Amino acid sequence: MAKTVAYFYDPDVGNFHYGAGHPMKPHRLALTHSLVLHYGLYKKMIVFKPYQASQHDMCRFHSEDYIDFLQRVSPNNMQGFTKSLNAFNVGDDCPVFPGLFEFCSRYTGASLQGATQLNNKICDIAINWAGGLHHAKKFEASGFCYVNDIVIGILELLKYHPRVLYIDIDIHHGDGVQEAFYLTDRVMTVSFHKYGNYFFPGTGDMYEVGAESGRYYCLNVPLRDGIDDQSYKHLFQPVINQVVDYYQPTCIVLQCGADSLGCDRLGCFNLSIRGHGECVEYVKSFNIPLLVLGGGGYTVRNVARCWTYETSLLVDEAISEELPYSEYFEYFAPDFTLHPDVSTRIENQNSRQYLDQIRQTIFENLKMLNHAPSVQIHDVPSDLLSYDRTDEPDPEERGSEENYSRYQLLFWRNGIPFKFLLGWVEYVLETISWNRYKLTFESGFYPWILSVNVWSPHKTVLEVFGCKASSNVQ
Repeated sequence: MAKTVAYFYDPDVGNFHYGAGHPMKPHRLALTHSLVLHYGLYKKMIVFKPYQASQHDMCRFHSEDYIDFLQRVSPNNMQGFTKSLNAFNVGDDCPVFPGLFEFCSRYTGASLQGATQLNNKICDIAINWAGGLHHAKKFEASGFCYVNDIVIGILELLKYHPRVLYIDIDIHHGDGVQEAFYLTDRVMTVSFHKYGNYFFPGTGDMYEVGAESGRYYCLNVPLRDGIDDQSYKHLFQPVINQVVDYYQPTCIVLQCGADSLGCDRLGCFNLSIRGHGECVEYVKSFNIPLLVLGGGGYTVRNVARCWTYETSLLVDEAISEELPYSEYFEYFAPDFTLHPDVSTRIENQNSRQYLDQIRQTIFENLKMLNHAPSVQIHDVPSDLLSYDRTDEPDPEERGSEENYSRYQLLFWRNGIPFKFLLGWVEYVLETISWNRYKLTFESGFYPWILSVNVWSPHKTVLEVFGCKASSNVQ
């Protein structure tokens, strides 16, 4: 049965520039779109110029101070933001460049609109190659990522979907998404990535499995240098098959970072474009609503080839090995083919014994999930994109009375007097240093706020920002 595929592309998103010498090149999106057009793949999809996310949309996950900073800072005034630049980790890896907030708005809006269309069953698959920036944290930029469009998209999906599965095949660990949902069973995160030897971001050990109600709903597949198609498939397909069987997701978000390809500027894997595409095709085969996003990828010509090929797989359209002529044709010299040899001389350090050990550990963890968590959703919120933009709440007033009642409900449910706890939390946040709070937040554990059960951004992000749901394993 043919699937309806929605494709989101903003013609201006490829014009932004991180700066001379920076490995992240938004221009790769223009190359990808050009190939999609010249292969005629657009005829098989519903093509949308996406919505641009507002500051209010971004604050569904990120702190208001951080988003306000992104909106105000520019290369011309950044000297006046020295303290904020340090606090929000904006600098070398995540530079200030012209149009920074607009860039974030464009790629985030596309992911958000894709999630909304999946919720409303307008499409079966939504594609946003500009999205997938999985390192951004609630309070800071990280790893070339400023706004975590994945988390914001998943929060939108949670309005209608009781269980969302997040799969990440970028070479870097999807730390920002894992952190956001570390304490909930409503999102299961599965990341296949390089781990060890101080490789960025340094997280993603196999024993990071989630905590509290999210325990065992976080799976990490740590890989070593040089993994090839056969070894990757040996792990990916059985792991994802078991995850889907145990978790029974009602929607899947797939991050397709292309830096896991061989010959990537920042990568050390040996996947071919076909091998990378096999992962996408396999996830698609489950016939579950699917949000497909981009991610890393720093050899521009191969990123464009990869995502174009995967677009063809998603629309079930075979395309020729010879690239069609386009305005960017010279980028693909000297072979001008869709599947060049991207293998390297990096030795595959992932022995069959090592891969089997990982698989066995993951399967043991999955056995701890007796059944898929059921969710009772009360008063499903309206779609994020349907509210009246002309009457957007004042950021200074947002959350006063309404959020007060929601926090009150949350704390009384846990048997803690609300007024006492709220005052105590405010005192802690004011008196404990920012660095300690930041590190504690990133670890996903809050020993100095009475108990994880009482309060954490991981849990309240679902409740405070519009997803009133109780999730219980039955």
